[in-house]
Amino acid sequence: MHTPPFIASARFDDPRLALEQVQAIYRASIDHLRDALQRFVAGENLQERVRGCYPFVRIQTETVARADSPLAYGFVAGPGVFETTLTRPDLFADYYLDQFTLLLKNHNNGQKVTLEVGVSAQPIPVHFSFAEHDHIEGNMDAGRRLAMRDLFDLPDLAAMDDGIANGTHETAHGEAQPLALFTGPRVDYSLQRLRHYSGTSPQHFQNFVLFTNYQFYIDEFIRLGHAMMQRAPDAGTPSDDDGYIAFVEPGNVVTRRVGQSVEVDDALGAAPPRLPQMPAYHLLRADGSGITMVNIGVGPANAKTITDHIAVLRPHAWLMLGHCAGLRTTQSLGDYVLAHAYVREDHVLDEDLPLWVPIPPLAEIQQALQTAVAEITQLTGLDLKHIMRTGTVASTDNRNWELLPQRTPERRFSQSRAIALDMESATIAANGFRFRVPYGTLLCVSDKPLHGEIKLPGMANHFYRERVDQHLRIGIRAVELLRRQGVDRLHSRKLRSFAEVAFQ
Repeated sequence: MHTPPFIASARFDDPRLALEQVQAIYRASIDHLRDALQRFVAGENLQERVRGCYPFVRIQTETVARADSPLAYGFVAGPGVFETTLTRPDLFADYYLDQFTLLLKNHNNGQKVTLEVGVSAQPIPVHFSFAEHDHIEGNMDAGRRLAMRDLFDLPDLAAMDDGIANGTHETAHGEAQPLALFTGPRVDYSLQRLRHYSGTSPQHFQNFVLFTNYQFYIDEFIRLGHAMMQRAPDAGTPSDDDGYIAFVEPGNVVTRRVGQSVEVDDALGAAPPRLPQMPAYHLLRADGSGITMVNIGVGPANAKTITDHIAVLRPHAWLMLGHCAGLRTTQSLGDYVLAHAYVREDHVLDEDLPLWVPIPPLAEIQQALQTAVAEITQLTGLDLKHIMRTGTVASTDNRNWELLPQRTPERRFSQSRAIALDMESATIAANGFRFRVPYGTLLCVSDKPLHGEIKLPGMANHFYRERVDQHLRIGIRAVELLRRQGVDRLHSRKLRSFAEVAFQ
């Protein structure tokens, strides 16, 4: 086995030094793998199997005592050994530093606790070592690609399951307990998938994410993003939107704001010949607290797929902005629906999150969305209630539910007191609950199939033009309100289990 030079485990009471050690170990492993792979692709016959491993971080506590923290994360559940493997400390440097700092702060309460950092026994799959613009396998014939399997570690799906997040993981006797929801391989797997599905690099994703099921919203987001980049920041006290420094589109096409310096990597972007399956667009802020918007298309499968992967980036919140069917006679086309409960008939998460698990509304998200509707529409009191209704949203995986015999879906929706129906919102909320990502839903009624108001081409286009701009501005304003109140308040204890992992 050909491995990098040995780096001994070390203990740290300084979170920055612990992070530097993680970075050194990861860099040594990645450089080792890339060097060997480049030699292999060039035709060299390697004589030994090549391996580089993920760094790990470990903490051991002897007591349940810890500092009293207002946060719902940043501490382990009790005495014992807790650890996780880590990846991409360049991308996650600020996140790791925050988690390390909280662990040391919360557990140095009458006991001396340190962070141990070392080289794990978990191999880094060679595919996850590729640089951003590497396309190495395309340069090899089939025989050479087959030989690569005997020399390098490939992705092992057994190391990437979601048992920790699902609450089904059982620690074996003598094994360390998990410190984070996602291991290094699971994170790397999702980072690769994000590039594929969104057409943009993970580094561009921001901490607030808007999902939509219609391209109309994306068109308006693009228009808004470009307009903002052409407007110079105010010379006086910066307002919220003055924090946006760049707009990124699929293919990593970067538009810098007027007055912002162009970076070297900007020139590497190129618009793709066709859009990816779920294109992502990003309004960047320097601290990562900007807005990412993703067109997930139609259906719960896409909603689950993209949230499975964005979750590893540990966003502060994700919100669904889309269209729905209104189920009540009192609703009008263009009315808003603020979801406070969900009927889950999407089926894509049934194995991961049982149907008996409630998906609670999160007060901070609900209040931000309601306030945003009031501010953007300039309505109050009964006028506001007239155009926005709070209630249960049902999500189904059957787009043609109206055609089922005996009208059984209609009966179930009535029994659940649902006021709106779509195909994605419950999935996004449920995966937010599962992955401890704050979530919310604000939908706009675009048809009323139970009452004879179905979408017709001319009517639909007129409706979309009128409502999309306002709906999107409401979503952006909600993000600004959430950002302003502080992200620590968002990560609710409602999302944490009995014996929760320490990492946010």
